[in-house]
Amino acid sequence: MSDAVSRLAEVKAKIAAAEREAKRAAGSVTLVAVSKTFDAADVRPIIEAGQRVFGENRVQEAQGKWPALKAEWPDIELHLIGPLQSNKAKEAVALFDVIETVDREKIAAELAREIARQGKAPRLFVQVNTGSEPQKAGIEPREAVAFVKRCRDVHGLAIEGLMCIPPFDENPGPHFALLDKLARQAGAEKLSMGMSGDYELAVAFGATSVRVGSAIFGAR
Repeated sequence: MSDAVSRLAEVKAKIAAAEREAKRAAGSVTLVAVSKTFDAADVRPIIEAGQRVFGENRVQEAQGKWPALKAEWPDIELHLIGPLQSNKAKEAVALFDVIETVDREKIAAELAREIARQGKAPRLFVQVNTGSEPQKAGIEPREAVAFVKRCRDVHGLAIEGLMCIPPFDENPGPHFALLDKLARQAGAEKLSMGMSGDYELAVAFGATSVRVGSAIFGAR
């Protein structure tokens, strides 16, 4: 068994334990294995071990890696978890099953156009910049609920959840709590939050999916 496969099993066990601790149903949290910067040869053993949900940060990198893997394993679900440029909306809609980083009007409009044109509708999350960090993507928390409503009412997008990346130097708990509160106000059922260093805490705060990379694949 490769180191990555054994680490995958460890992460899954910790998620299951966190679900039990939080008195949540077993299997209620989806593990998104973040495979950015790792090539197909690194990802293949993780797929063979049964993992089917993966996250990538960049459209271009994913295009070079995933079409062949998805042809081999059609049940793979691929998430875009990095910022989306409007000129990449066409490729993103074609390749990804879930886009977690809708965060501005221009992206919403481009996605709506491509979804109509391609007849393919990836599931969508709005990214919220819970720490209001100027260098980070995401809609401001105070604007998030209204933005979700515009995505639905103006652009016809089915927003199913919210996503956040808390500031690395702050306690993530308040950020997870804020995202949960905003999701309830927006009528969004899914919460994508928690990464390698804090995914167990995210489960306690109601995450429906956690994005774990280095704890599985190792240091980049």
